[in-house]
Amino acid sequence: MKGVGWRLMETLKEKKTSTDSKKAIQISGAEALIHCLLAEGVETMYGYPGGAIMPVYDELYKFQDKLTHILTRHEQGATHAAQGYARVSGRVGVAIATSGPGATNLVTGLADAQIDSTPMVCITGQVTRELLGTDAFQETDIIGISTPVTKWNYQITEASEIPEVMAKAFYIAKSGRPGPVLIDITKNAQIEKFEFSYKKCTGVRSYKPVPKPEISAIQAAADLINNAKKPFIVWGQGIILGKAEKELKQLVEKAGIPAAWTIMGASALDTDHRLNVGMVGMHGNYGPNLLTNECDVLLAIGMRFDDRVTGRLKDYAKQAKVIHFEIDPSEINKNVFADVAVLGNSKETLGLLLPLIKDSKHEAWHNIFKEKYQIEFDTIIKNDIHPTKPGLTMGEVIEEINLASNNKAVIVTDVGQHQMIACRYAKFSQSKSNITSGGLGTMGFALPAAIGAKMGAMDREVVAIIGDGGFQMTIQELGVIFQHKIPVKIVVLNNDHLGMVRQWQELFFEKRYASTVMVNPDFVKIAEGYSIEAKRISERKDLKATIQEMMASKNPYFLEVKVEQEGNVFPMIPSGASVSEIRLQ
Repeated sequence: MKGVGWRLMETLKEKKTSTDSKKAIQISGAEALIHCLLAEGVETMYGYPGGAIMPVYDELYKFQDKLTHILTRHEQGATHAAQGYARVSGRVGVAIATSGPGATNLVTGLADAQIDSTPMVCITGQVTRELLGTDAFQETDIIGISTPVTKWNYQITEASEIPEVMAKAFYIAKSGRPGPVLIDITKNAQIEKFEFSYKKCTGVRSYKPVPKPEISAIQAAADLINNAKKPFIVWGQGIILGKAEKELKQLVEKAGIPAAWTIMGASALDTDHRLNVGMVGMHGNYGPNLLTNECDVLLAIGMRFDDRVTGRLKDYAKQAKVIHFEIDPSEINKNVFADVAVLGNSKETLGLLLPLIKDSKHEAWHNIFKEKYQIEFDTIIKNDIHPTKPGLTMGEVIEEINLASNNKAVIVTDVGQHQMIACRYAKFSQSKSNITSGGLGTMGFALPAAIGAKMGAMDREVVAIIGDGGFQMTIQELGVIFQHKIPVKIVVLNNDHLGMVRQWQELFFEKRYASTVMVNPDFVKIAEGYSIEAKRISERKDLKATIQEMMASKNPYFLEVKVEQEGNVFPMIPSGASVSEIRLQ
C-alpha cells in the first residue's frame, strides 16, 4: 500500500509544469495545512466552518477523498468528538473552528483534554495580521484565552510558519504526558503562497517529554514491594497512555498485589481479574477506599492523586510508604509525598521493575478485601443490580448492557450519578473501553465523544450512557449521527432531575432541591426526528429484551430508560472527609 508520503508527492507533482520541473513548488498556507495533516496520518477531523477559516475549508473540499471532515452542530461537540476519537484509537484528535465565538466554543473541550491528558490539536482561523488588536469582527485573543488550558499554543501570522509549527504541534500533543495544542492561523497566512516542504518533529529544545528512569529508584521501589505485608496498587490512565497494560497485569500477578483503579484507568486490567479489587474515589468501592489507610506500601502508577481519590489529604495513606510511578515530574509530591518517585513511561519503568520483584501471594491481605466487598455487596450492590423494589435502577441497566455485550463494549459516560454508576458496574475485558470526562467533569461530553469513539473504533460497539441533564447540553449532535449514519447506541437514564446535585442537596442541604428538577421534552420524538430508531421503557419486564434489541442493531439506536427519581449513589466519601469515613448509606 502506498503511504501518505507518496500521496503528498503525487499531489505536489501535479502542480509542476513540464517546462519548469526544477522550480520549487508554491502552495497556499491553507493547502499546506492539509498536507501537514495528511503527513501526520490524520484521517478524520471534526469542526465547524466560518469566515476566518474559509480558505482551509475550501482546500478541505478538494481533499475529501483523503481527509474526512465531520460537521458537528457546535464547536464544543467537535472537541469532545476529537477526544473520544483520540481516547479509543490512541491517535491525536483534530478539531477545527473559525475565529471569535467559534474559537471560544472550543475552550471547554481544551480544558477537558488538558486535565484528562488527551492528545488533541485544535486549529482556529483568525482575522488577518493587519487587523490583530483592532477589535475586528469576530476577533478574539484565543491565544491568551487558551493558554491556561493547553499544553502549547501558537499564533501563525505567515504562511511559511505552517509546516514547522504543525509538526511541532502534533509532536507536543502526543509525546510524554499527552495534551491539547491550539494553533491559531490568521487569514492572510492561509491565503499567502510559499515554498512548501514538511519534516516531522522529533524533538524540541528544552522539552523532555519522557524522563529517563533512575535504576536506583526502581531498586528502592522493588525493595519496598518485596518486604511489604499489605501492598496495594492504585493505577490510573498512565497505564493506558503508556501502553503498559501487559506489564501491569504481570506485576499484579507476580507480586500478588490487590489493585484498584481510578475512573480514568478503568479497563486497563480486566474487570473480572481476580486481583482487580475495584474503583477508588468518592463513589468507588468500599474495600479499596477503606484499606488505602491500612496498606503498608502504596504503589500509585500513572495517577495524579486527585482530590476525588484522596479525600482529606492530611489523612490519606499516612501509614504507608508511597511509591509513585509517573511520567510528569510536576505531579511528584504535588498532593501526596512520595517516599520513592519513579519517573518515566509506565511501560518502561514497570518493565524494569518486574525482574526485581519476588513471587508473592498476600492471601490474608486479599481476604480482607473480600470481606469488605461482601459487606458492600450485601448493603449496596445487590440492591443496585438485582433490585426487588419497583422502579428501574441505573445499576441494573448497566448490568444488562454488560450481559448483552459480553463485557466488550466501549462505554462512554457523561457526568453525574449515571457516570458513577456506570464506572462502578460496567465490566471491561479490553483496554480503552471507558471514555469519560474525569478531571473537568463536563456535562454534555458523552454524546459527541461517543461519535468520535465509534469513528475511532468502527469494529467495536459504542454505548453512550447519559443523564437527562447532560443529554440536553449537546443534544444537537444527534444531527451528526443522522447525517453520517454513525451506529452509536445512546442510553439516557432519565430520573427527571439533575441527579448528582439532587443527591448532595438531600444529604447535605436538608433536601432543599434548588433548581434540580428537570421538566424534560419527549426524547423519543426528538430522536425519531433525526431518523434514529428510538424506544422508551419504564418497567423491569421490558429491560432485557430491549437492551438485547439495541445491542443487536446495526444502526444508531436511542433508548430512554425511566429510572427511579430519588436513587442515590453509594458508597460515598463526603467532600472534605477521609477515605476512612466512606459511607455505605
